[in-house]
Amino acid sequence: MDKILVQETDKGVLELLSLVLQEGGYGVLSTTGVEGILEQIDKFRPHVVMLDFKLNGEECIKAYKIIRARYPHLPVIALSCNSNIHSEYSKYGFDDYISKPFDINHLYSVLREHMPKPMNIP
Repeated sequence: MDKILVQETDKGVLELLSLVLQEGGYGVLSTTGVEGILEQIDKFRPHVVMLDFKLNGEECIKAYKIIRARYPHLPVIALSCNSNIHSEYSKYGFDDYISKPFDINHLYSVLREHMPKPMNIP
């Protein structure tokens, strides 16, 4: 099962996002803050991390840098309601972004793009 760690400060959005992801067949670990995020990653071993990029994204960017330093190949996706996230996410090194409010089909599409590909073994 593909696993996703979701960090979102709005508890209502976090609950909805977690439910949508679980219904999509993903294992989900949800959190409202970024404190202890490396320990959570160490224990849960997600395939993708989603971080809440709010306002100027300062806290999210710091968390991203910490994650990237230890896990350079772990995809990290920015979640944001900022109207300029489409041009900001790559500037800071995020692998992708999901705008809020999110479209479920687009959410699944972005996640599939960043999940490990199954190996073709004849």
